[in-house]
Amino acid sequence: MKTAKNAGFTLIEVMIVVAIIAIIASIAYPSYLDSVRRSNRADAMASLNNVAQQMQRCYTLNNTFTDCPSVGTSVSAEQFYEIEVAVTGGGTGFTATATADQAPQTGDDDCLSFTLDNLGRRTSTTDGECW
Repeated sequence: MKTAKNAGFTLIEVMIVVAIIAIIASIAYPSYLDSVRRSNRADAMASLNNVAQQMQRCYTLNNTFTDCPSVGTSVSAEQFYEIEVAVTGGGTGFTATATADQAPQTGDDDCLSFTLDNLGRRTSTTDGECW
């Protein structure tokens, strides 16, 4: 008599596949998060450039940065960063700073904050390759 052979997977085979998937996921997920954080940095850069344009327009009209409506605290367009604009030099300059305010950007240790001033100087937390 011929016996029918059971088709299917053994528990060991399934566990090996699960272990391989877990190893691949543990490598891929941090890389994915890093990619998302780097792409979200554009929110800070765009918001700071927008604020700088508004401040320069205001300076053109009023010959001072003191009375500009952009001075103070606001939130970036995608709401990942808090934008703070401060007047410096008695109204002759400004400094705009974007600080990470929402996940996943709060985990971006290399680039937690970006700064742009009236002279166009761009700095960041580590002065690395954030900009």
